Amino acid sequence: MGLVSLFNDISSEMIYPIVPIFLTTVLGAPATAVGLIEGAAESTASLLKMISGWLSDRLQKRKIFVAVGYSLSAASKFLIGLAHAWPFVLFARFLDRFGKGTRTAARDALIIDSVEPQNQGRAFGLHRSMDSLGAVIGPILALLLIFLYQNNFRLIFFLAGIPSTIGVILLLLFVKEKIKEKAPSGLNKPLIANYKFSWKELDPAFKKFLLISIIFAIGNSSDAFLILRAIDLGLAATLTVSAYVLFNLTYSLFSYPAGIIADKIGAKKILTLGYWLFALVYLSLGLIKNDLWIWFLFPIYGIYMALTDGISKAYIAKMVPKEKIGTALGAYLMLTGFCVFFASFGAGLLWKYLNPSAPFLFGALTSIIAVIWFTFSKPFAELKK
Repeated sequence: MGLVSLFNDISSEMIYPIVPIFLTTVLGAPATAVGLIEGAAESTASLLKMISGWLSDRLQKRKIFVAVGYSLSAASKFLIGLAHAWPFVLFARFLDRFGKGTRTAARDALIIDSVEPQNQGRAFGLHRSMDSLGAVIGPILALLLIFLYQNNFRLIFFLAGIPSTIGVILLLLFVKEKIKEKAPSGLNKPLIANYKFSWKELDPAFKKFLLISIIFAIGNSSDAFLILRAIDLGLAATLTVSAYVLFNLTYSLFSYPAGIIADKIGAKKILTLGYWLFALVYLSLGLIKNDLWIWFLFPIYGIYMALTDGISKAYIAKMVPKEKIGTALGAYLMLTGFCVFFASFGAGLLWKYLNPSAPFLFGALTSIIAVIWFTFSKPFAELKK
């Protein structure tokens, strides 16, 4: 699964920096269309993460959702290359995010199903490390192809479809779903009918962690605002892309060691450190006046991602029964995903009507509130490793 995500992320990050350029310069789309496309795409992905996670629990099958999701994302790359009007790009991006929403919760549940509880942090750390390595390779390839093919964006979209197709092939051939134990008393066949997900039965610690994650996500706007802030401070576009690559490189290098440490000392301690680093980065981005600080803050932000992205899923796995983990992860990803969408919309308003520092100061405030509650909340202190 790490290799599948590596190839898919190479593909996605090859086109991420050039889709807005393609829309505005080649297709003549207005800036509002760019916002509509990204907003609709991300909202679709967030909603489907919950639905697919629930269905994968109900059917007790993970791989089919993962395979369909990655296949749709691979197809979307080729479709963008065929676009001659921005609504078709909207359709292709919708298809890509539909694929992401379909696969994410089921994929994470598949990883949890495949490893022992004491190695879940390590497993997610390895997966996130390889995924974020793709986010390093992808933009570098895009810059190289832009130079070699003189802004032939359509060709780059077609070429970007190749790595994601390789990922799908690896998934179909080599990823084996763990066979579930047969249910007693002949209950294996009507498994769908017997599946029930009760919110009341969930561990109170998970419910509180979900609420704290929502508070944290309210101020956690899209990473695009980090790029905008770097440019606003005077960093050249090519250097900003380089800083973005540095962020992903740090994210990749620290993810696996963070997962190993989380298995040894507990995920909560690692998450707490990560949330404090986020608050530090956002507060600093709100206060700095010199673009030199970007070269320090972007790598620290990468460490924050390494300490939280995969570790949070391993932490949730400690609180939720294995047969309901897909639904729980889906709920977590959906709710925090919606919050990030609204956080990004709010950040845009704060940026426009107050100043570019405002979104980051607001994000620092909400993250500090969330991490203090997370640190001192009693159910988390009593949670077993």
